[in-house]
Parts: sequence; C-alpha cells; structure tokens
Amino acid sequence: MTEKTAAAAAVAPVPATKLEPDAIGVAQDTVIGMASSAPAASVGLTLAALAAAAAYGGLMVIVVTLIPMLIIANAYRRLNMWNANCGASFEWVGRAINPYLGFITGWLMIAGYVIATASGLFVLSPTVLMIFGASTTSTWGNIGIITVVGVVMLVIAVVGIRITARTQVGMAVVEYGILVIVAVWGLVAVLGHRVITAPVSVHGHTVVQKIGTYPITHQWFSLTGIGGKGMIAAGFIAVVFIFTGWDGTLYVNEEVKHRRVNPGRAAMLAVAFLGLIYAISIVGLQGVVNPATMGKYGTAGTALTSVAQDLGGTGWGRAMALALALSTIATTGTGIVLTARIVYGMATYRTLPQVLGNVSRRFSTPVWASILVGFLILAFSWVFLLTTSIQGVFYDVVDVTSVLFMVFYILTALATVAYYRRRLFSNLGSGIILGILPVASAVFLAWIIYEYMISSTVTPAVDWSLIGVVGLGIVLLFVARFVLKSPFFQIRPESEAK
Repeated sequence: MTEKTAAAAAVAPVPATKLEPDAIGVAQDTVIGMASSAPAASVGLTLAALAAAAAYGGLMVIVVTLIPMLIIANAYRRLNMWNANCGASFEWVGRAINPYLGFITGWLMIAGYVIATASGLFVLSPTVLMIFGASTTSTWGNIGIITVVGVVMLVIAVVGIRITARTQVGMAVVEYGILVIVAVWGLVAVLGHRVITAPVSVHGHTVVQKIGTYPITHQWFSLTGIGGKGMIAAGFIAVVFIFTGWDGTLYVNEEVKHRRVNPGRAAMLAVAFLGLIYAISIVGLQGVVNPATMGKYGTAGTALTSVAQDLGGTGWGRAMALALALSTIATTGTGIVLTARIVYGMATYRTLPQVLGNVSRRFSTPVWASILVGFLILAFSWVFLLTTSIQGVFYDVVDVTSVLFMVFYILTALATVAYYRRRLFSNLGSGIILGILPVASAVFLAWIIYEYMISSTVTPAVDWSLIGVVGLGIVLLFVARFVLKSPFFQIRPESEAK
C-alpha cells in the first residue's frame, strides 16, 4: 500500500452495521439504473419539446449523446473497480482530485436526484387521475396521490434492496412494453402517412380535426433537423435529461454481487438499453407530433398520452397513462433508494450528520437517510402544487437537472484521468480509454453547458436555481469541515500505484 493510500485508509469509514452484500445481480442492477432514468416519463416530458428544439433531428442528437454517456459509464466502471462504495463519485473525486471538490460533487449528486425525482412526481397524480377518468385539476387530490405513492415507495426502500429490485423489474416489464408498442405503432402510422382524427382546442372549444402525421425525410438524420432550424444546445440539454440516472447502478454497489465488477457492467448496459429505447421512441412518436398541432401536446407527460390516444383511442391513452404512472412510481422508488445511499456514503465520513450513516440491523438499509430523502422529495412536490409563485422554477426542472448531472459526470470523468494518470503513457490503449476519451467526453458536456447557458432559452429561474444549489452546497461544506469536523478533508490525493 502506498503512503497516500494508507492516509486515505486512516480516515476510511467502518460502519457498525453494513448494507446487505450480494443481495442483487447485474440484471436487477441494470433495471434499477434504467428505472432511475424513467424512460416513459422522460420521453413524455421531452417528446414535444425535443421535436421542436431539434426540428425533428432528435435521433441524431440521441446517437451523438449516447457516445459520451457510454464513455463516462466506462469511467464509472473503472473507478468502481478501484473503490466500490455507495458514495461513488463523492469519494472518487475526493480521493483522486481534492476532498473539497469531492464534497461538492456529492452534494450535486444529492441535489440532482432529489430534483429529478420530484419532477417525476409532478406528472404522477394527473396521470393516475386520467387512468380512472377523474378530474386532474384537484390540488388536494394530486397531493394525496403523490403522498401515498411517496410513502409506499419509502416503505419499500426501507424494507430492503431485494424487494426494491423485484418491484422495479415488475414495473419495468409493463412500462417498457407499452412504450415500445406505441412507438412502433407510431412509426407504422408515420411510414404509412396515416391521417389521425384527434380533438383539438379552437378558440376555447374542442373540435375534432384530421391531423396528418409528419413524414420522415433525410433531414431527420441531421443534427440541425429539418431546414437546419434545430437548436443544438436545447436539443442536447433535453437528451441529456432523458439519459440521466443510469449512474444509479453504482450507488447500490455495496449490495450487488461482485461489487467491484457488476455495477460498472450494469451502468454500461443501462446506457446502451436506454439509448435503444429512446431512439425507437423518438423516431416512432415524433412524427405523430405534427408541427401544426404541436401546442396540443403539452408538457408534464401529456404528449405521450395524447399520441397514444390519437393512435388507438381512449383505451390506449389510458394504457400509456399507466406506463407513465409506473415510470414515475419506479423512479420515485429508485430516487429514494439511490439518494439515500449517496447520503449514507457521505455520512459515514461525517460530512453529513453521522446518524444518516446508520444502517438498520433488521432491514440492512440506511433508514434515517431514506426517511430524510423521502421527505425532501415530497416537500419539493408539495411546494410545487401549493405555491403558485415559484412554479416557474419547476417548469425549468429539466434544464436544471441536466446541468447538475453533467457537472458531476464531468468531475467523475476527470477523476478517472487523475486516478489512472500513471497508466496514460504506459500504452496507447490505456492512454485512449483512460485519458483521451474521458477528457473528450467531459469537454463535450462542458460545451453543452456553455452553449446552453449563453443561449436565449435560459430563464432567470434556471440561473437562480443553480446558484441556490451551489450556494447551499458551499454552506454545507463549511458545516462539514468546521462543525462536524469530518476527517474526509484530511485525505491527500492519490493515484493508482505502478
């Protein structure tokens, strides 16, 4: 063991009770990573917006984004082979680059997952009410549904990782099945130039109109879309959002069989499968979202239910609503589980209150961390529904979430280069895989952030949300360093020994 590694080991956490080892396999871990991305809900939130932003060039935006996501997933895989722990990037960045930067990375992970999970709950209750044909405008009805689902998923998260994994697999089968079926159905309708009869609001009245599907042309396979009108930065920011969450496979690594190997494999598989599902969904469904009637496909997931209803009537609209509901419920469950593991990993180093690092002897889960995360997610959702003055902030949640995730993806990629720096010049393969590709991917994501932040699409709500997250993170850093006196900040940067 090197001197630097020994120094890190001196402050390494030794919890009294550990999480359950070897509880789930690589397949279940892959589903957890995919569920964290919430495929149906993500497509529902971004379908109409992506079609407009990318001018129907969404497929190429997905393909281009998939490449750096796979590279960064491989970076996660390599770092997990070095050190498999729930804190993941928090500890990797802290030990490979700088502990202060590691803490900020961990905080961005927590903030990103809480906000992303809450954004899913925003669309849950209207979707559930739609399934039963009830009014979707009742504030207290929405709050009731959100609260019940949040509490149920919190209980499942507390009871154990095994039941969480089984629940996720069951919901995934139904969700992905409905989404793919409707996507293929939409593709057949577009290729067949089908005319769809759908209700459209005209001057405040609902009338039935015939809507032509939007035909596929070679410009669909261009980054700038039809007529070169695609806004590249806006398209990439939306696609990054639908990919975010695959890294969840690493935050349960202490509970996965072969913890140093399988979580990384699961991350790579999750990214690949998500890319395939999103490519099929966007190509299959965006042609149904005709530009002339784009306005009727609103936000909050209604685009998917509207498309399904246009294709197959009320029954299929409700089936898609079920897929959306399952997607949101699934991501609520994984959001609680994964964020609680990140909190647990940070608390074991006393960078957060030590009670959050306690593990239940009965359930082998971080109960207090789970309860805290569940409450934060529900609180965000309640505030959204009850306070009209700040709703504008949440309408930009896609952009805020994307930026937060991209920042800690960038930092993780750089941690890979920093830790494996002794290998970079040992042979060409290592130099490319552990050096050039992670740096190139980090630069690409940084470019997306830069182009987005200087674009006219950024709202003050996004700016202030990001400033608020970073500012609170700095405050918490000072608390961890000077109040909690965490030993984490004593760690000296280390690298792989020769």
